[in-house]
Amino acid sequence: MRTPIEPPTVSVVICCYTMARWDRLLGVIGSVRAQTLVPREVFVVVDHNEDLYKRLIATVDDVTLVENSGPQGLSGARNTGVSLCTSDVVAFLDDDAEAAPDWLERLVTYYDDPDVLAVGGRVEPVWESGRPPYFGEELDWIVGCSYRGMPRIASEVRNVIGANMSFRLEVLHQVGGFNLDLGRQGSKPLGCEETEICIRSRMGTPGSRIVYEPAALVRHHVPAQRGTFRYMLARSWSEGISKAQVSQVVGHKRALGPERRYVRSVLPRAVAHGIYDWSRNGNWGGLERAGAVVSVLACTAAGYLRGRRFAHSSPLPGSTAPVDAAWREVQ
Repeated sequence: MRTPIEPPTVSVVICCYTMARWDRLLGVIGSVRAQTLVPREVFVVVDHNEDLYKRLIATVDDVTLVENSGPQGLSGARNTGVSLCTSDVVAFLDDDAEAAPDWLERLVTYYDDPDVLAVGGRVEPVWESGRPPYFGEELDWIVGCSYRGMPRIASEVRNVIGANMSFRLEVLHQVGGFNLDLGRQGSKPLGCEETEICIRSRMGTPGSRIVYEPAALVRHHVPAQRGTFRYMLARSWSEGISKAQVSQVVGHKRALGPERRYVRSVLPRAVAHGIYDWSRNGNWGGLERAGAVVSVLACTAAGYLRGRRFAHSSPLPGSTAPVDAAWREVQ
């Protein structure tokens, strides 16, 4: 057991699954090379894509390349990386999210406190075609980024964001890793695996904390197709389904507490500001933003109710068939 004054060692896990993000993936790896705090080890986990794995082997020689040894999907890939880590802390990056040079240094600062189980940072969107006028910052969670309403200073939170998060390795081992029934699988935008594991890691450990440090920054590429209204609604529907699945595992109060506060305070202000902008300045973008917020809220709620119905009809504990059926309804 290391003493509190010793700085923690860090492993970085980057998961990838598609050749379409090749240039982005190389950028992510490059951003890890440039860290002010050098990680002990870097793992790039390829999720069931042999061509991508072979291309990486021929191109990259200063990281450890492995194939996902578990079921296809982000959770399986992350668990594969975790199983190989030997450091005190494991930090995760998406294959399209580049880290600022002091990213790791800012994350690990909080692990001096033994009660801190996980630390995450700010995820800033980099829009491929510019931010659409109807896409308010309150909805940036749709594209996997920090959103308006999150803390502006280091704060205790329920969960971190998947594209920028770290955990004590011992915590990940204790909880058995990421839930394989949750998380993105290919192009299916299900999620909430980071929410579920954060909740699960704190259960039975009174006084433990999860910290959000907005100064620990990564920049997340957002392709043009993820800024469309169609994608917003599809992602909202899947978020509702995912939250329903998480609530079945950890309970409704644990799964939905921050969401209730978000709906009560952040979203009404967003709608009011959008309508005010339109009525006072004649800015149609304000009205579009207000309409998008209402539509996203309605679609998320509908997905949640649908997911709850399918979850109750699941023939076996942990079965993904009901959730898959609910997801197909939006296709």
